[in-house]
Amino acid sequence: MTFRFNRDTWRHLKDIVMSVAALACVALALIPLGSILIEAGSRGLQAISPGFFALTTGEGGIGNAIQGTLILIALTSLISLPVGVLTGIYLSEFGKNRVGFAIRFFVEVMTQIPSIIVGIFAYSVILELGLLHVVDTRLVFSTMTGVIALSTIMVPFVARAAEEALRLVPAATRESALALGIPQYRTILRVVLPSASSALLTGALLGVARVGGETAPLLMTAFGSPFGFSGLDHPIESLPHTIYVFALSPSTAQNQAAWGASLILVLIMLAISITSRVIVRLRSVSG
Repeated sequence: MTFRFNRDTWRHLKDIVMSVAALACVALALIPLGSILIEAGSRGLQAISPGFFALTTGEGGIGNAIQGTLILIALTSLISLPVGVLTGIYLSEFGKNRVGFAIRFFVEVMTQIPSIIVGIFAYSVILELGLLHVVDTRLVFSTMTGVIALSTIMVPFVARAAEEALRLVPAATRESALALGIPQYRTILRVVLPSASSALLTGALLGVARVGGETAPLLMTAFGSPFGFSGLDHPIESLPHTIYVFALSPSTAQNQAAWGASLILVLIMLAISITSRVIVRLRSVSG
């Protein structure tokens, strides 16, 4: 008896092959991620103790680095998220013209600029303003300059993500709201933005994760400090900078502390992601 492949059999076979290939690609993508988490966890747990969080970096701990990272992320998000989302709204809803094309091109270019160049830019701008006596020269190495550098990185990233998220909202949804006589600005605020809230949140989290792990711009702006937060016009420590300094140290204890700081940074990003997802889920259930 001869078995012959018909069209349905070929389709089923192709479906199985593609499914297996997709799962294999997922497994390959998870291998480096899993190895990083396992390595950071196994090495970082050895350095974690109550004193590790209480002491400052000058004393071998990371207490001030955690504080500085949270402050930098909060201030950067406070500036970048509104500006980035508003830019994305303009590009998505009103950007089908030459001005929108120019802004979109500029945003795409900005997302590709190396972060060290952004750090040089922020450092140079504040230094020039300081030499011209427009601002205090203490701001050259300060929390504010670090926020400026990180915001320069985050704004175009969030703007691009917000534009793509808003484009996912079907045109019929907008047209239905406009057909009911709802003004366009209220359609955007009450219909379009809530419909794309999950994608917008994902873009915001990606932006936070991007700046939360940046080291290069902070080397030339926030600079680092062995003390806690002293003000916007003073240097500030951060986990990425602490990891960089501790990893290059000849001290074995500081090398171990670098792994501990790496693990804490990963956990902070994970906590932000989980909290935001829970908030969105609760809002969708209550809505």
